[in-house]
Amino acid sequence: MTTTMKQMVAEARERIAVVSPRESHAAGERAVILDVREPGELESDGRIPGALHVPRGLLESKADVESGSSLDALTAARGQKQVQVLCASGARAALAAETLARLGYDGAVIDGGLKGWKEAGLPTE
Repeated sequence: MTTTMKQMVAEARERIAVVSPRESHAAGERAVILDVREPGELESDGRIPGALHVPRGLLESKADVESGSSLDALTAARGQKQVQVLCASGARAALAAETLARLGYDGAVIDGGLKGWKEAGLPTE
């Protein structure tokens, strides 16, 4: 039987924490926000101030300290802070948060993605 992306996202959301945009914003320094959208999406739709940016396709290499191309700002959060992942609407973020959990991070998805963040009236730039 073949699995669809929709099923994969639903299964990931069952295994990882889901935080609301307001909970994420209120977490402040206790969490890291990771935006996994593509660079063009950040330019056209805006970004969350202070969020790290790693496109979904590069996540594994940037999150794995042994890869030789890891991102220090991300790997420093491993075991220290929850990494709350965001994309446009939440699907890529759910898969990315599950990947982070498999790599030893406390990964969570920000419910509704950037769309939910904006709907909650939270700051973007």
